[in-house]
Amino acid sequence: MLGLDASAPDFALEGIQGGRAGRWSLDDLRRSWAVLFFYPADFTFVCPTEMRSFQEHLPRFRERDCQVVAVGTDGLDSHRAWALELGGLDFPLLSDPTRAASRAYGVLGGDDRPWRATFVLSPGARVAHITVTPANVGRSVEETLRVLSALQTGRLCPAEWRPGQPTGPEAAAEAGVR
Repeated sequence: MLGLDASAPDFALEGIQGGRAGRWSLDDLRRSWAVLFFYPADFTFVCPTEMRSFQEHLPRFRERDCQVVAVGTDGLDSHRAWALELGGLDFPLLSDPTRAASRAYGVLGGDDRPWRATFVLSPGARVAHITVTPANVGRSVEETLRVLSALQTGRLCPAEWRPGQPTGPEAAAEAGVR
């Protein structure tokens, strides 16, 4: 798997966004922060809960100048039908049927499906944060937003930090830590 501060691997994948097909690449993500998340399969039990949560929180990501992009191994027709069943998605749902992107990011599991892996990429497409969750446990979109916000401060953020709370030495002093 990739390490922190690594250059994100290039990819160019077809996908669906807002019912329209298109092609997306890593170059589309270089100008701002990005959350690139991999998931095991369309039409499963846990994945729709994550898609709906990312869709619900999408305005908060956009407020932070952050793009959200999902990658699964199902084909475009499956993605299109699934996005429609989910009520539409306003972020790209990319298709990785050859699993090349999943392999490049080091998230392809033994069952030939990607793990629930989330990459927060800084502008310039450097890996700023990685989270991998077992297939049976959905990821926390709230936590992804919290980590993104903390990274964007450029400062030290203590455990359980939330936007608006002190960072750096001020946070340590408030917690009674030297």
